[in-house]
Amino acid sequence: MYKKFYGFDAKPFNATPDSKFFFPSAKHTEALNSLIYAVNERKGFVVITGEIGAGKTTVCRTMLNKLNLNTKVALITNTHLTCKELIAEILEELEVDYQPGTKQKLLSQLNAYLIKQLSADMNIVLIIDEAQNLSPMVLEEIRMLSNLETETEKLIQIILIGQPQLKAKLENPKLEQFKQRIALYYHIDALSRQEAQEYISHRLKLVSQNGIDFFTPEAIDLIYTHSRGIPRIINLVCDSALLSGYVYDIRKITEDIINEVLKERDFNSQYTQTDAPYAAPRLADKAGTPNEAKIYCCSDCQHYTDCVIKWGRGTKGEAQTCCVKCHDFARCIENVNKVKLN
Repeated sequence: MYKKFYGFDAKPFNATPDSKFFFPSAKHTEALNSLIYAVNERKGFVVITGEIGAGKTTVCRTMLNKLNLNTKVALITNTHLTCKELIAEILEELEVDYQPGTKQKLLSQLNAYLIKQLSADMNIVLIIDEAQNLSPMVLEEIRMLSNLETETEKLIQIILIGQPQLKAKLENPKLEQFKQRIALYYHIDALSRQEAQEYISHRLKLVSQNGIDFFTPEAIDLIYTHSRGIPRIINLVCDSALLSGYVYDIRKITEDIINEVLKERDFNSQYTQTDAPYAAPRLADKAGTPNEAKIYCCSDCQHYTDCVIKWGRGTKGEAQTCCVKCHDFARCIENVNKVKLN
């Protein structure tokens, strides 16, 4: 709608993980190079984690475009699978003409296929996205897949991509053998203020020939504050801001436009109380009222127990973080109970 108005060749802030827009920040570049190295050197197990919208999938898709021609990839995005369903899904992703049967029969067919591919100098890579949703039983099955190897080489390279809960899940003592198999682990942090500015400029330059700075420094400050450096949220805010600029016939996005976008789109609270049935009651906002008690679900960022974003994510099985240091959903439940008792 607004492409012609700004002179864009394409929309610069689509939410889809398009590798064309890969932003080479230090952390994203390191994650990308780590993945390519691990695959090409047949290291076996790799785990990549990051907050929701941190750019994990974009890094993965950029890697796929850089792999050697002798690499075949099975990409699994449905992580609510049984062990048998997982193996069948891998066979289907690799386009193996297999015979249905027991889990062991499927596993034998997969093993035979991998041996054949190794003899043809083909490198097979299994990528599982949203891996934090995998059950401990399925994670153990994946560990068993890593046992498919010759004396010198792994038959299959396995990459798990997930939210921070994946790392916490792997701390389970029952998964110690799995943890020991991980050859490389990398966590993608949020962007810094400087990186966020460079990220916005990078995407604009890819679609614009005139190189104009469409966002004022004050607007970028506000975008960074509300996005916390998460690329997906930056995309959402910037896209809405450009649309508002088009509506108002303004090509320079100011702090006022960003404030209006944040208010209208309610980016501070992506979930409603209905979406978060376990959310605590709101504490009073004004000092001097009876509910002024300073009880937080996170002592680092000091969000109150009514942090709707956190509770909404938690009840949907997503990252319950309201800041990068806040990962303890159980502690939030405990604090909410304290509030209710008081």
